[in-house]
Amino acid sequence: MDLLSISKKAEKKLKKLQHVIFKETGTSCVSTPTKNLVICNVGLVNGLSEEIIYEHFSKYGALENIMLIPGKSCSFVTYRDLDSAQKAFKYYNGKLNIAQDDKPIYLLYTDQLPIIEPDKIWNKMPPGLVILKDYISPEEEKYLLKLFNFDSTTTNQMKHRQVRHFGYEFRYDINNIDKDKPLEEKIPNECDYLWTRLQNTDFKYFRPDQLTVNHYSPGQGIPHHVDTHSAFEDPIVSLSLQSPVVMDFKRGAKHFCVTLPQRSLAIMSGESRYDWSHGITPRKFDIIHSLGSFNSLERGTRVSLTFRKVLQGKCNCSYRSNCDSSREQSLELEMGDIVASDLEKEHVHKVYENIALHFSDTRHKPWPNVLDFVMSFNRGSMLVDVGCGNGKYLGLNRDIFDIGCDRSFGLIDVCSRKGFETFMSNCLALPLKDNSVDGCLSIAVIHHLATEERRLRAVQEMVRILKVGGRALIYVWAKDQHKGKQKSAYIMQDRKNRVAEQEILFNEVNEEVPISDRVTLPIHVNRTQFKHKDVLVPWKLKSDNKLQDTFLRFYHVFDEKELENLCRKINSVEIIKSYYDQGNWCIIIEKK
Repeated sequence: MDLLSISKKAEKKLKKLQHVIFKETGTSCVSTPTKNLVICNVGLVNGLSEEIIYEHFSKYGALENIMLIPGKSCSFVTYRDLDSAQKAFKYYNGKLNIAQDDKPIYLLYTDQLPIIEPDKIWNKMPPGLVILKDYISPEEEKYLLKLFNFDSTTTNQMKHRQVRHFGYEFRYDINNIDKDKPLEEKIPNECDYLWTRLQNTDFKYFRPDQLTVNHYSPGQGIPHHVDTHSAFEDPIVSLSLQSPVVMDFKRGAKHFCVTLPQRSLAIMSGESRYDWSHGITPRKFDIIHSLGSFNSLERGTRVSLTFRKVLQGKCNCSYRSNCDSSREQSLELEMGDIVASDLEKEHVHKVYENIALHFSDTRHKPWPNVLDFVMSFNRGSMLVDVGCGNGKYLGLNRDIFDIGCDRSFGLIDVCSRKGFETFMSNCLALPLKDNSVDGCLSIAVIHHLATEERRLRAVQEMVRILKVGGRALIYVWAKDQHKGKQKSAYIMQDRKNRVAEQEILFNEVNEEVPISDRVTLPIHVNRTQFKHKDVLVPWKLKSDNKLQDTFLRFYHVFDEKELENLCRKINSVEIIKSYYDQGNWCIIIEKK
């Protein structure tokens, strides 16, 4: 193909693109050269970024504007002078391969840019954010860098950075800290002067007890997140060392780009702390839009010192949408018995009817501790498995009489085909006499009940049918799927997404599902630590190893001691044993 045919082909393509530009943006292209260039065939929707545009187009002169339009496959560049625009047009039109699939871009001139709301706003800060420039001297910066040196013995290697913790360890798998397990290494006293300098500010009483030190190499960043409300008080304070960086703050459609200068102190309080997410985009340089021009800010190695005060108790902020404490409290307050019952019908009962056979195929081997409990009963004892599923724990002890019940017709049918004695029943109303059985099992059942009152009612039903001296074993999913350094089987089943080796995106979840006019529930990311106590957990239904459908099961995952505290509300029981087993909180109770 000769040069003339290429030129004709490009001209034909540009005529077609000219109509597309007008249709998508209302912008007319012109034949006379102007300072405004239209990149006709690539934009945000194809993966183009400000950084890529700046890297190439700044070679021919100073840029006055870069405009990327959400959802569009075109973009705009404005130079300060006409000569620069003409050079870029000459050397890049049909020749610069930065379009999708490394194809060339096509350029046109326009005498005006489209009128749109900018997707990013520069030099504006969310309410409550304060930046104190030159907060420390260069000498103090050198001392702090030496104080918090990074080596292989003192740091944890994260996906995006190196990190050290003082006072308390911040656990990224659960986006929280263990308030009962302070670290031996406290915040060094050498940092005390940092908050004494706040005496003439609104934050003069700030005294942190937790410090996270992050070491970022050029090009590294941190995912967008809101610091967990229940973990820390207000404010959160961060000192930037060695290199400046642009931090992005987002809330809904608002996106503010805030420069954190070297040796500056950023104070996030109020709305900026509780209601805006913040993050650092991984890239080697930042694009700065200031005073009508675009410039680049090259990143170097950066160390940030983030100081926090651990919150004792629950968060009482007014920013409910991002508040983990409010979510837990509001679910109990706003979900009445009817709403809870409807939730369980839709996201527990219906789900198990649909997945009964597939569920049964995944449940074979009894758990050792449950088996020990079943085998501990004497000859002639009566044991009821409440929520027996496919009957995995029935028929194991040949010396006892055992019977199972479940809410799922499908699972009861599975048990019947195995020859087990079972009946259909809801765990909230067992059709058995008072003081009639020697033992009860409740394995992974009451965590499907939507309110504490209903969970308590289920335990009371088991206690009611137990004889005096009878025992019940209850298993529920734990919110914390790590115990010490041991990961649960639930986490370990997905070898491609191990929590200790990856950063989960903080408070982000795939989506939320409305349960009623006032209640929504987040969808949990399978095989990861739980971020919320009340969640919908996907079950991917497969047949012949092919995905057929996905169902969402409701779970209330339990904190440590929560199951114990629930059982202590029943005066007629004594707690015999409480333990953690493979991502479950477990308890053995005896009727007095």
